Amino acid sequence: MTASGTFGYGEEFMDFFEISCLGGVLVKGTTLNHREGNLYPRMAETPQGMLNAVGLQNKGVHYFADHIYPRIKDYDTHMLVNVSGSTIEEYVETAKVVNDLEKIPGIELNISCPNVKEGGMAFGTSCPSAVAVIEAVRKVYDKHLMVKLSPNVTNIAEIAKAAEDSGADSVSLINTLLGMAINAKTRRPVLSTITGGLSGPAVKPVALRMVWQVAQVLNIPIVGMGGIMNTNDAIEFMLAGASAIQVGTANFIDPTVTEKIVHGIEDYCKEHGFDKASDLVGAMEV
Repeated sequence: MTASGTFGYGEEFMDFFEISCLGGVLVKGTTLNHREGNLYPRMAETPQGMLNAVGLQNKGVHYFADHIYPRIKDYDTHMLVNVSGSTIEEYVETAKVVNDLEKIPGIELNISCPNVKEGGMAFGTSCPSAVAVIEAVRKVYDKHLMVKLSPNVTNIAEIAKAAEDSGADSVSLINTLLGMAINAKTRRPVLSTITGGLSGPAVKPVALRMVWQVAQVLNIPIVGMGGIMNTNDAIEFMLAGASAIQVGTANFIDPTVTEKIVHGIEDYCKEHGFDKASDLVGAMEV
């Protein structure tokens, strides 16, 4: 799958390859109301990745339902919506709207975004707050509920288990790590928000470790992400226990990278004697 915020609404990549080869597309982060996002500059390159503080810029879920959904609903892949909010009530109302969209089979509940000051980080960093928002959304949303976990916690497995017990159908991890950059010449922060979310190859070892830890305690599927740049990276996440993977930052470098990874996984299975990709899940030998 493609990670939210890195693949638009899918249609932007149609000129590069046929996205029906993908397992799914996580569309841009969606909130109840229109959001302008954070002030510029809100992206910065790092030696092994990037920082972003976009701030969930979008036109709101009702605009999505009326104008974007009709354009993407017939794509031959699973189109899922990343849902975020500043309050539990906003999460619930946004999920209600998406629940009524027949050809959206699931949502990714973003309780972990480090770029939104009003609540995203708080919901994902403690069990009680995570449980509160997941249980509230579960009551109004009857399709697949994937919960996106924050790495900015002490015990990721504890939060993941709370998500499962609260009604999550799957979890995805990790979201970006909190980081920052400073311009030494001006002595000012590079991002307008001072801190932002770090993604790309630099976060992969942390993400891989967290996926493995979560796989030890959960019975629901895990979607792994964080620094996946090629087929080998994707295979590692599956071996650690991820049933599926999301590719994010790599899409900015090579818009066809996800198609290459799909074919690469197929080739790996043939070369190493696996009948199907799902046989790779948790197959790391210790």
